Amino acid sequence: MNDILSDVFETIRLRGTLYFRTDYSPPWAITVPAYEQAARFHLVIQGRCHIGLASGRSINLGPGDLALIPRGQQHVLADSAGRTPAPLERVVQESGYDGKSAFVIGKGDPQATTQMVCGHLGFSQGADHPLLRALPEVIVMTQADRARHPLLDESLHLVARRAFADELGAAASISRLSEVFFIEAVRVSMEHHAPLAQIMNAMTDLQIGRALELVHKAPSDPWSVDRVAKAIGMSRSRFATRFTELVGIAPMTYVSEWRLQKALLRLNRKEGGIKEIAAQAGYQSPAAFSRAFSQRFGVPPTEYRGL
Repeated sequence: MNDILSDVFETIRLRGTLYFRTDYSPPWAITVPAYEQAARFHLVIQGRCHIGLASGRSINLGPGDLALIPRGQQHVLADSAGRTPAPLERVVQESGYDGKSAFVIGKGDPQATTQMVCGHLGFSQGADHPLLRALPEVIVMTQADRARHPLLDESLHLVARRAFADELGAAASISRLSEVFFIEAVRVSMEHHAPLAQIMNAMTDLQIGRALELVHKAPSDPWSVDRVAKAIGMSRSRFATRFTELVGIAPMTYVSEWRLQKALLRLNRKEGGIKEIAAQAGYQSPAAFSRAFSQRFGVPPTEYRGL
């Protein structure tokens, strides 16, 4: 599973892109806008934070608790429920926050403020995978949860220490560490979220996991349901049924989507010409590749590359 999971996160270009630490004096409430290709996290160091999601779900965080919102939904942060929030952009402008040191709102008792480390992880435009679709709207990790998962706990401790140290290289360290704990949080949350557990189980399944390995190692090979089924020792019909059941889409749909995701990655990295990328994605001609790419992402690959 590790190789498949690593390939997924590398291909969708999971990257920690920014962070800030807060020092908010009550009363306060902020609307964090939606951003499709992003995950946000909020780690409480001191005080309390209430999170309200568009679905109506409410979450109360205390010191040491973490909320990870993996699909970029709009949400409200506040010192308590029921506050009227202000847009984040306006609050940032009015506070004079310049991206350095702490993001301060209000002035009050330093022991009563809410101190957090908040971050933003981005995915490439158009990035997609059944794993991303299976993520819950929010992942909450309490201190008790973290204690059961040492790697996750250690990465969060390091994030907090680096954020409050104001040392050279802190931003780069936190960006890399946030990628680590995002992946670990996804692994941990499968215990509580059935759709995510299902796709993770597909990666560890003796036969379906092997099928995924074959596709990920050589996405441009001329795969067919018959060929993959034979390679993993299953009947065609049983393989197709089992794969669809665990992954959520049919085998050849997965192959087609994954080829386009790899092509998207190569375009983002500007690796080779369109003809070469088309061949690496398993297409017999650049024209066929261009049609499939345009249908999936709304623009032809030549135009995407120039964005």
